[in-house]
Amino acid sequence: MSVALPTRFGINIDPTVGDLTLPFARAAIADRTGLDLIALQDHPYNRRMLETWTLLSMLAARTSRVHLLTNVANTPLRPPAMLAKQTATLDLLSGGRFELGIGAGAYWAGIAAYGVDERTAGESYRAFKEALTIIRGMLEHVNGSFSYDGAYYRVRGARPGPGPDHAVPIWTGALGPRMLRLSGRMADGVIVSYNYVPPSRLAALNDAIDEGAAQAGRSPSAIRRGYNLMGAIVPSSAGIKAESGLVGPPERWVDALLTLHHDSRMDTFIFWPVAGDEERQIAVFAEEVVPAVRAALDGSPQPVKDQTAWPKR
Repeated sequence: MSVALPTRFGINIDPTVGDLTLPFARAAIADRTGLDLIALQDHPYNRRMLETWTLLSMLAARTSRVHLLTNVANTPLRPPAMLAKQTATLDLLSGGRFELGIGAGAYWAGIAAYGVDERTAGESYRAFKEALTIIRGMLEHVNGSFSYDGAYYRVRGARPGPGPDHAVPIWTGALGPRMLRLSGRMADGVIVSYNYVPPSRLAALNDAIDEGAAQAGRSPSAIRRGYNLMGAIVPSSAGIKAESGLVGPPERWVDALLTLHHDSRMDTFIFWPVAGDEERQIAVFAEEVVPAVRAALDGSPQPVKDQTAWPKR
């Protein structure tokens, strides 16, 4: 089955505290080079990480064209009605550049430490479904009021406005078949990570999404398939641990992205550097890998230079 949606590319920006200029430098590369997305993970309980929404807002103010994505927002720690309000506001202030990724939460020790009772897998699914229903409802009723009475969340005649600048896409960080089917029924995209869902598991992922889409009478091709690609773009993999993800020179990354697109229907790729000179790798991804993949998908492949070493900037 061919992918009907345009292929998109982005980078993940690590919110870990360190040099506070780095997130802005990396966002500037994405904005300048024509990447589609910058994404940030959301782990508020991690003492080394900045708060994601605040940092995204700052990055939105420092960029002009690249879209911003939560990768993914922790719904147990973010009440859905307020998350919808924040979504609309950030999208409005950024000129229609925000995309909302949400997840059910995974690290329950950290979540519970922030005051939320731990949930079973079934409870997490039901709470996430309620949160997704409320967020979508709030974003779709910006000129009226919205109510919802669930087991985990309640909204009583909320007035959601002001509305977003555009119809904000809602992504889900989903892994299990039940969550994937829900995403196929209700979400605009699904985003998973290479380290948790290797290419060998993508066929099953797509089947579950397609099943959910069919249940809702939706076209499977309308739902984006996003992939967090952890790894390193380096001339040699020497000294880099195998578990770091995809490791190799630009031409290997080009081949991998094209294969994932053609064989596994992935249409959105988020580069997540994990080792080496990360800023340099982001530039190589944006300036060498992405143009080569786009050219190949357009039918005019352009070779990537086989370099043994890259000059320092």
